[in-house]
Amino acid sequence: MHTAVNHSHNWVKRAIQLIESDYQRSADTHLIKLNVAAFPAVDIYLKDESTHPTGSLKHRLARSLFLYALCNGWIGPNTPIIESSSGSTAVSEAYFARMLGLPFIAVMPKGTAKKKIEQIEFYGGRAHLVDRSDEIYAESHRLAKELDGHYMDQFTYAERATDWRGNNNIANSIFSQMKLEQHPIPKWIVMSPGTGGTSATIGRFIRYQQCDSKLCVVDPEHSVFYDYFQTGNSTTTLDRGSNIEGIGRPRVEPSFIAGVVDEMIKVPDSHSIVTMQWLHEHLGRKVGPSTGTNLYGVLQLAKKMQQNGESGSIVTLLCDSGERYLDTYYNPQWIEQTIGDISISRDHLKQLLS
Repeated sequence: MHTAVNHSHNWVKRAIQLIESDYQRSADTHLIKLNVAAFPAVDIYLKDESTHPTGSLKHRLARSLFLYALCNGWIGPNTPIIESSSGSTAVSEAYFARMLGLPFIAVMPKGTAKKKIEQIEFYGGRAHLVDRSDEIYAESHRLAKELDGHYMDQFTYAERATDWRGNNNIANSIFSQMKLEQHPIPKWIVMSPGTGGTSATIGRFIRYQQCDSKLCVVDPEHSVFYDYFQTGNSTTTLDRGSNIEGIGRPRVEPSFIAGVVDEMIKVPDSHSIVTMQWLHEHLGRKVGPSTGTNLYGVLQLAKKMQQNGESGSIVTLLCDSGERYLDTYYNPQWIEQTIGDISISRDHLKQLLS
């Protein structure tokens, strides 16, 4: 991390003003009501984070991380910005780095979608590729030290850079947009963890606002968050990363706060893919694979509510657009090689929705 120094007060003031002005020009993201015939008593909503200027939920995080770093004195007018990211956070941080005239380097695994790398480069950043996803942390620290830059470290600071009590964070926005719905207080909010920062914000907000909603976190295969939630063992690690880009981690990240989570569901990769495909057909537009993970968890909860004779609402996130994944998650050959046979999961989804 870049050491705090006494940067020009005027430059920092102007940098914050630029970021806040950009936010002021942006409307909130849409809350889409998804009609699922199998669950007539359960209202399902998708908060569409793909409509941010950089196309994903991570736009919120990147803005918060830049403001946090600026207010802490970690960024000055010539500070290179380094981030470890599988793509979406890096795209968003490249956008803000360009806004402030700062160089940006994303340390990311070689398997990251080409479209994301192209978007980082479009915003003036560059990708620094490593062989394995668990190598991104050490390499980011090394680069920051070598270049006298600032390592943003989203995995550490995601949970503290956002004001979880309100201030129009994502949880605040969800509850405001739900006010006029039939079931304004969701039974469940469902989120998948990458850094764990968004689930921490939502879970803390629910408690602080004394809401009756519960938080369910859905974890993909090849991720340790579910195991950590079950065992409390924070040293759990894996020797590989998740196949669902943007979520799941091979180590327990500092921003994942298990104490604010009410329930976790482990989602097989093939279930994420077929649910993503189903939503694509249902909405008429492509969504990213993590949205498939989210929605599968929603459908599981909706099924339980129906079986228990309950009614209510469930909210989840549409994290990003599927246009970023045309060469991977929307490529049948890639799916067969990377995920495997998804036909059994397709049959499973049909049964879930019957």
